[in-house]
Amino acid sequence: MDRLHVKGAPNYYQCYEGVLHDLFPLLKQHKFHHALIIHGDTSWIKVQNYFKNPSIKCQFIQYKGQCTHEEVDRIVEEVQGLDIDVIVGIGGGKVVDLAKACGAKANLPVSLVPTLASNCAPWTPLSVFYDQSGNFLEYIIFPDSTYMVLLDPQVVLDSPLPYLRAGIGDTIAKWYEADVLTRSLSQKPVSLDIALHAARLCRDILIDEGEKAIEAIETQHLNHSFNRVIETIIMAGGMVGGYGDHYGRVSGAHSIHNGLTHIEETHQHLHGNKVAYGIFVQLCLEDRLDEIKELLPFYRKMQLPAQLKELGIDHVTEEIVTTIAEGATKPNESIHFMNVSDPKQVKDAIYQLEDFMQY
Repeated sequence: MDRLHVKGAPNYYQCYEGVLHDLFPLLKQHKFHHALIIHGDTSWIKVQNYFKNPSIKCQFIQYKGQCTHEEVDRIVEEVQGLDIDVIVGIGGGKVVDLAKACGAKANLPVSLVPTLASNCAPWTPLSVFYDQSGNFLEYIIFPDSTYMVLLDPQVVLDSPLPYLRAGIGDTIAKWYEADVLTRSLSQKPVSLDIALHAARLCRDILIDEGEKAIEAIETQHLNHSFNRVIETIIMAGGMVGGYGDHYGRVSGAHSIHNGLTHIEETHQHLHGNKVAYGIFVQLCLEDRLDEIKELLPFYRKMQLPAQLKELGIDHVTEEIVTTIAEGATKPNESIHFMNVSDPKQVKDAIYQLEDFMQY
């Protein structure tokens, strides 16, 4: 097998209630003096009190809703000439992806404060880019890992419930996407074994404890399962690609997600929901309907989509299915790692899943 590039974890990670009180002391301890704070909108309202009296110099900038190449250029250009020595990204997946991309372009270390547990973006040294309309363009892997990640369970507890559901959908895909890429390997390096152990943790912890984590948000009371689930989404999920490299990042399910982004009706649905649907299409491509049957009760409990109408597509037309299939099989898509390159294979799998869900 080819060589793996291991970037298993951020330089520094902490997870506990009140960790944001320690953000500026930690930045000072790590010899940073001037931070660029990139933040969202809604989540910023919930955490801005932590930033009222910063003990180091700060510049604040709000992102404009998407991680695009244009937005990266805008932010980097806006802070040129300042003595910024660290970028801090605060928010959900698109904000932290934007912060990482700005750090890579400006050659600055990046510290991240996730306010959602909707994916592993805070952990992984890559950014997913979209165009201005929200269509997937590409993902870019960076040469360096994130410098620091600070995760406060109390902050995430105050996030909208759909984001946690989507995070569960995105993260359970880690097992299915890594498994299909590694199942036939006769020999594996230790780093890939670590990735696969993390992928199994993603599947097992989320299935076993996902309901209790949902209950924590519904009741607004932290519990042990909530902490385990959000760390599984962010840390264990990130470790799969961090240690497994291209064998642990994405394969079929994420390519289906990318194809779905070209259908306007799906734009209102979160990334993890589209990935969760993509798992079922991938399993159809693998001819593993038994696994779909086994997962379906969990999907129903988590309110994850299992067919196109649950992603806002009320009328499944040939044009829609073709658009998804062609988007999922573009030249650089990860579905090719499964030896799936013909859009017809994906179309057949989508129709097979639609038929299967009628029973």
